[in-house]
Amino acid sequence: MEIEVLQLGMLQTNCYLVWGSGSSCVVIDPGDQAYRVQEALEKLEKTPDAILLTHGHFDHVGAVRDLVAEYACPVYLCQEDLALPPRMTGGELYCTHNYQEGDKLSLAGLRFAVLHTPGHTPGCVCLQCEDALFTGDTLFAGTIGRTDLPGSSQEKMAQSLKRLTQIPENYRIFPGHGEDSTLDEEKRSNPYL
Repeated sequence: MEIEVLQLGMLQTNCYLVWGSGSSCVVIDPGDQAYRVQEALEKLEKTPDAILLTHGHFDHVGAVRDLVAEYACPVYLCQEDLALPPRMTGGELYCTHNYQEGDKLSLAGLRFAVLHTPGHTPGCVCLQCEDALFTGDTLFAGTIGRTDLPGSSQEKMAQSLKRLTQIPENYRIFPGHGEDSTLDEEKRSNPYL
């Protein structure tokens, strides 16, 4: 598995291009600046099989419509986030498929497992693929996502974080913002875990 990271928009959201063998890839959280995602895809000679969204906040979905217009690829989002207020999403959310806890997706020669981790939003998910865990705004290196926003829940975040601490594998962590980490490192040093 190969991973390319782009930091997009004013909030420097991490967008991930992920692929196995072949010419297709998966785009995770294209938050803004669709042209930069397109430039990276062209440089890598990849075409998106799908766009996977960890949650529906505007800084994670801002480039979705432009990329769909260019590549006509499906977009996956957890249904619970469709109820988020427009001021948090930047307008009406666009998706073609809803995924939920336990779903398995075969895309771009890879297999993604969906872990529903509400707290930052009702529909936050983490996406596990091989030795990687794409955590969106649930878990960052050294901290966690905010729980003081509309649709957030400290209680649900605590439950989601507890769940992550119970995962025995030492996944590489690829968060929605900031540097990557490992699950073992976060268990050791992240005060919220």
